[in-house]
Amino acid sequence: MGRVVTRGLAALAIAVTGVTALPAEAQQPSFAFRLLAAHNVERDRAGLPRLSWSSRLAQEAQAWAVVLSKKGTLEHSSNAQRRNMGENLWMGSAGYYSAETMVGGFLAERDKFRPGTFPQVSRTGNWSDVGHYTQIIWPTTTEVGCAVAKGAVNDFLVCRYNPPGNTFGEKVG
Repeated sequence: MGRVVTRGLAALAIAVTGVTALPAEAQQPSFAFRLLAAHNVERDRAGLPRLSWSSRLAQEAQAWAVVLSKKGTLEHSSNAQRRNMGENLWMGSAGYYSAETMVGGFLAERDKFRPGTFPQVSRTGNWSDVGHYTQIIWPTTTEVGCAVAKGAVNDFLVCRYNPPGNTFGEKVG
């Protein structure tokens, strides 16, 4: 059974608005907020506009994360299933990784990235070596929603992006 990480969206609202009337525990950044912040730190570094959190994308990501947690393997949903949104997937030992480490797995591809016209954006010659990273820094992407579901052995992170990135013939970086 998956666990919804969007349960802490009240904390996201607190962090964004600066409201501090709730107990200290409720004021801690939620897992969802931390996932968003990890994306936006990289977009700040790249000089790009920050992403907004989408509850709709997070709900859709949660549904797919639950599917993956039951299968126990990573596999992208079809374009129809994700309504043509972008998608990044991550898997790691259940309960072991932080939000920042999960997104950090995508960001680790930065060292293979070179600015250019997609798909010629990888120093290795294979765009899939940087596909997670380019989705995060895609210039026209404005929203992200992510969720984690716990499987028998691993946690499964699914992030959805709107509009999607990795579009052939468009510039990135």
